[in-house]
Amino acid sequence: MTSHSVRRRRPAAAYAVILLGLVLMGGLFAVLSPQRTEASETTASGTDLVDEGRELFLTNCSTCHGLQAQGSSDGPPLVGVGAASVDFQVGTGRMPAYSSQVVQVPKAKRVFTQDEIDAMAAYVASLGPGPSIPEPELYEVQDVEDEQIAEGGELFRTNCAMCHNASGAGGALTEGKYAPSLAGVDPKYVYEAMLTGPQSMPVFSEASLTAEEKKHVVAYLEQIQNQPEYGGVTLGRVGPVSEGLFIWIVGIGGLIAVAVWLGAKSH
Repeated sequence: MTSHSVRRRRPAAAYAVILLGLVLMGGLFAVLSPQRTEASETTASGTDLVDEGRELFLTNCSTCHGLQAQGSSDGPPLVGVGAASVDFQVGTGRMPAYSSQVVQVPKAKRVFTQDEIDAMAAYVASLGPGPSIPEPELYEVQDVEDEQIAEGGELFRTNCAMCHNASGAGGALTEGKYAPSLAGVDPKYVYEAMLTGPQSMPVFSEASLTAEEKKHVVAYLEQIQNQPEYGGVTLGRVGPVSEGLFIWIVGIGGLIAVAVWLGAKSH
């Protein structure tokens, strides 16, 4: 009787194990499937963004940069420039350029929305590796200490002042080019300019300026732009050039005018 009972129990036990396995598999599927769906949606969303950026690129940029962003006589190749370069150039209105014949493309009113810029940046980033758009914590400077701002000033004077002036007022370069004023420039674009080296500006890699040092430079520029003008009129903050011109025209010119007036009065 015992052996017959064991035989009868064995099929039931096998069915129970199979049922338990099915229940466990179903539970695992229910737990994991939403995560896979979310990942698929994220991938699809990223693909859609790249596709949207490609359409915008073909419509607005390919005339100069080529259908595959390979470049042409009117525009450089964009493969490998990264999303940060697109965000800077298009975000500051330098692109699309109104002419390919200018010595240097100036800052202008932005043509595209930020969503459209993000789409074009995603497309260009898909063509080859390059600097990505920096996260806000890299250029937001509310948490920067005074000694770090002082370090940023020293770094700026060492690496940037020869073109942009010690106060970021800008200055002339060779062959009609110029270093633009940094007054009022969005901190994100200052950071991206250091990452990508637009036009005549060099690229400041991690070997030249670390991410923290770039942030300190941004903090220094923010401080000098927001500090009170204790000395009165700044005369463009370009140093002895504007000050000397002011003295010659207003100071010495005024003295000559007074001398002429006194001479006329004596007669």
